[in-house]
Amino acid sequence: MSDSHKRYTGETRAPLILQNSHRWFFFAGLVFNVILTYDALIAFRNSEGQWGHMSVGTVVLLANATFLWMYSLSCHTARHVVGGRLKHFSAHPIRYRAWTYMSKLNAKHPRYAWISLVGVAMTDLYVRQVASGAITNFYFF
Repeated sequence: MSDSHKRYTGETRAPLILQNSHRWFFFAGLVFNVILTYDALIAFRNSEGQWGHMSVGTVVLLANATFLWMYSLSCHTARHVVGGRLKHFSAHPIRYRAWTYMSKLNAKHPRYAWISLVGVAMTDLYVRQVASGAITNFYFF
């Protein structure tokens, strides 16, 4: 039985072109990770703008950013960005080490997806409750 294509077209035609769109959404998602990480870092300021304070909300925002970074870094697209297109890993030991680490994370990608999904929902709920005055954001220091 012959193949439908005379030559391999890679990810340039349907249905594999959808894989390329996944990669572009991955990079767009990283922008949100950076924004949420920035939000978590500025949460170390109190209402007067002084640094060095920490509250329950700070912990919640840090956990949320961490969960999303773990989900993003465990994606096969991140793994490809770090170690893809290398013909000889021995010539790129740092990229090889990062690729190896991300390969281990990739095995847990579905778990990180669920953790980050629940984490985002809980973070949104907590922020909404604090913003509406329904609960108080307690400061540790």
